[in-house]
Amino acid sequence: MRRIIGLILLLTLFVMGCGPSARSDKVQIRFWHGLSGPLGDVLNEMIVEFNKTHPHIEVIANPISSYNALQQKLSASLQVGKQPDLAQVFESWAAKYQQDNVLVSIDSLLTNDPDFTPEELEDFYPVFMNSITYQGKKWSFPFNKSVRAYFYNKDAFWRAGLDPNHFPETWDEFREYCGILTTPKTKDSPAKYGANFTVNEWQFVNLIHQAGGTIMDEHDRPVLNSPAGLEALNYTLNLVNKEKTALATKELDGQNAFMAGTVAMFEGSSVSITYMRQQPINFNIGYAPLPVYKTRKSAISGANIVIFKSGNPKREKAAWEFIKWFTDTEQTAKWSARTCYMPLRKSAMKTKTIMDFLETYPQFKAIYAQLDDAVFEPQHPAWFAGRDELKHSLERAKEGKLTPQQALDEAAAVLAEGIAREAKH
Repeated sequence: MRRIIGLILLLTLFVMGCGPSARSDKVQIRFWHGLSGPLGDVLNEMIVEFNKTHPHIEVIANPISSYNALQQKLSASLQVGKQPDLAQVFESWAAKYQQDNVLVSIDSLLTNDPDFTPEELEDFYPVFMNSITYQGKKWSFPFNKSVRAYFYNKDAFWRAGLDPNHFPETWDEFREYCGILTTPKTKDSPAKYGANFTVNEWQFVNLIHQAGGTIMDEHDRPVLNSPAGLEALNYTLNLVNKEKTALATKELDGQNAFMAGTVAMFEGSSVSITYMRQQPINFNIGYAPLPVYKTRKSAISGANIVIFKSGNPKREKAAWEFIKWFTDTEQTAKWSARTCYMPLRKSAMKTKTIMDFLETYPQFKAIYAQLDDAVFEPQHPAWFAGRDELKHSLERAKEGKLTPQQALDEAAAVLAEGIAREAKH
């Protein structure tokens, strides 16, 4: 018995002596993100690949149920100093966190990284780099970025006498197609609509830019209630309430109506198709960029990634290594082809991965091309809450509770109040 106890003690001492040394060779970093479903699956697989190819680093992912829940959890964690090493954020979040002095400077990491040359930075699409630059400095890095896109029922086009390989290119042509593709309800079949309209603040940002306007001017003043904003809102409301060629829907009802064949054209995120492919698509589906108006501008969305200060240089450096790996040419190409998020680098378009993807889905090339004229949403910290208020105002306009002008004036006033509050901090 004494011999067994002695052996156990020796083994215990050996583990205690050698274990910490072995464990200290691997740096663990915590990553909070808001991706789930097929997008989260791809992200998790890429994290596993990173961990395998970087034995000295382990990324521990913690998926949060939604971006709103992620923002709330980040705020709570920062209050008690329990924030993760990495997290997805939107531009307006990063601006707020920068004010609170809790972020690692991306500029500093770039300056001190000999592997990240100016040529490397120039390889990223300009809109992504501009969107992470706030008040002349970079505090986040592009991560999962998307654009708006249209998906359409080629069979419905053919039945209506339209070219299945041509999607309307302008607002006027889109309105014309909506009329052609709309059929009334009969005793034998339900009503069919050219398109659907779900109140979406991101869609409105696109439309106001296409109409020649913007959400906030260069002095951080809300201008979404301009004539351009009114024209953008009336464009969608007229299709629903006046011409009745677009079906009013809520949340995922629009995508479901498209999949059921009730509407012929559905506007969503470029990644919407990744979710739609989770079930059978019983018609020939087409892909197209947004119809344009006075400008060809379209707004990117999706999250960036930040490194929170931890006081541990090893963890901060390891977090940067993960960001560099995830955003390199091959990984961003893989990420785009598997999720339909946008490739972050121009060089990704020349990879075999993207070329094979475009050979299978050639119409996606025009969706990618929207990056050449892309803009981004306001970076001001007040925009995060202001964005939700805009959605509520747009909803009231759709329901007829407010006139379009009243709705935009309301949203602009609430955003102005938020900007004023931020200025006092």
